[in-house]
Amino acid sequence: MFALDSRLQQDTLVIGDFPLCRLLLSNDANYPWFILVPRRDDISELFQLDVADQQQLWLETTAMAELLKDLFDADKMNVATLGNVVSQMHMHVIVRKRDDAAWPAPVWGKHPAKPYSAEQAAAIRERLRLVLTEDFTFLEG
Repeated sequence: MFALDSRLQQDTLVIGDFPLCRLLLSNDANYPWFILVPRRDDISELFQLDVADQQQLWLETTAMAELLKDLFDADKMNVATLGNVVSQMHMHVIVRKRDDAAWPAPVWGKHPAKPYSAEQAAAIRERLRLVLTEDFTFLEG
């Protein structure tokens, strides 16, 4: 049974589910920072997913990056899987702008996280509702 890592639970807001991945919003208003987590047990590395899941993860990741680039008028999209702190397999999809708090450096550890207000989180969720119309289920959380 799929269980989200406790660190991801603590640091993110749940948006919903693609066919493979749970979509999370990092609770850091410095950047539109999304995380895709394959709903598979005991996976810490990309290569541990079977080929079909690897392909689905890439489809969901690239679709999300493309949607977010347009939705947030990104200058650059950062897409990465690291897992040094959270071993559960997850993919970061981060909207970067030349005027964001960390540009051009990586976002990790650059500035303290600035939690979203309830209104800010609701506004992002509503923006996503306009573009995530197929193969996506919104969850409250």
